[in-house]
Amino acid sequence: MSHARDRGDDHWPIRPFRNREAGAGSAARKRAAVQLAAGTPVLPVLIVSAVVLIDVACGAGTIWLPLLAAGPALAATTSGPREVLCVGLLAAVLGATLGTRDGVPGQELTAVLSALAAVTLASGLASALRGRRERVLAAVRSVAEAAQHVLLKPVPATVGPFQVAVRYSAAAAEARIGGDLYALVPTPYGVRLIVGDVRGKGLPAVGTAALVLGVFREAAYDEPDLLAVVDRIERSLARNLGCDDFVTAVVAGYPQTGHLEVVNCGHAPPLMVGRSGAVVAVEPAHPAPPLGLRALTDETPSLQVLPFADGDQLLLYTDGVTEARNHGREFYPLAEGLARHLSDEPADTLTALHDELLAHVGGRLHDDAALLLLRKPAASPNETTVPEPAPPWDTNPSSGSALRGAR
Repeated sequence: MSHARDRGDDHWPIRPFRNREAGAGSAARKRAAVQLAAGTPVLPVLIVSAVVLIDVACGAGTIWLPLLAAGPALAATTSGPREVLCVGLLAAVLGATLGTRDGVPGQELTAVLSALAAVTLASGLASALRGRRERVLAAVRSVAEAAQHVLLKPVPATVGPFQVAVRYSAAAAEARIGGDLYALVPTPYGVRLIVGDVRGKGLPAVGTAALVLGVFREAAYDEPDLLAVVDRIERSLARNLGCDDFVTAVVAGYPQTGHLEVVNCGHAPPLMVGRSGAVVAVEPAHPAPPLGLRALTDETPSLQVLPFADGDQLLLYTDGVTEARNHGREFYPLAEGLARHLSDEPADTLTALHDELLAHVGGRLHDDAALLLLRKPAASPNETTVPEPAPPWDTNPSSGSALRGAR
């Protein structure tokens, strides 16, 4: 009895282990079934099933059997080669079964199944090529996104004393970047920014945009005078661009409290919004040629000094916004849209503007479009305002306007 109990005790621990093995195997089978069901192309299987039901109901034989090839052909548009072959195998098995059931002659049934096999193999190859193209496109998009983050660095919601928002849309969605450019950087001479548009499209335009942004970011820190920043960009483009290439741009700076400096080089005029909500275009007092074309004319850029108080906003944009047309060939009214969607949050304003712009053109832009909105929030009553130091080139604040006028 004692031996029997010992043998019984020896066997008891084994049973739960076997149960666990059986449970693990059942779970693995369930997971495999779930994965198989998840990867099964539903619509092609439904089409094959519909052909089978019609053949069973009508008993027409070879009249309906060739339609089984629609299953693997459709699976190639959405699924991988493995799924396509599975659908083709399912269609072939069902076709052979139905052909035998309906008494289809052997030669005719062989021809139908051979055609089905050929369609399945061709569909599997097409599916493999499609998957390869999708992987290449995904890699290109990832590289484009990395390039966009390098060239068009994300702008924080607050830069210096300003609230900022940016919206950028490339005309080629696969490229993610284009010929429009923007940058906003805090410098020892105040916050400085640029919005521009490169002539042309594609990789040459992206290369020119990278050149302009690189020179601007360096010169904005080095040059105390905003016109000197523009001159640095002009000299760099004159050395590197062709005779027919150019860049339109607006360069702006905020050197001291309440004063905004603007240099317009052949670009669309920025829109200034006062605390009252009135939208005014900032037309250049002395029009200047685009960057890269100064050698062809005697005109040089001029510096405009504008009052920019608490609550004021400035919108800079590219011509992809103002030249966007609807189906009636009407341009998008940017000034009216800005007045409609104006708010104290620049991000909300630009989101509403961008959505309305896409609705105006029917969902897709045909040119690159950039929007940059700058807002000077009102100081809190509890905050003490510390005056900003005068720019290093202006040691006498009382003579500041005279110096800028002479420039």
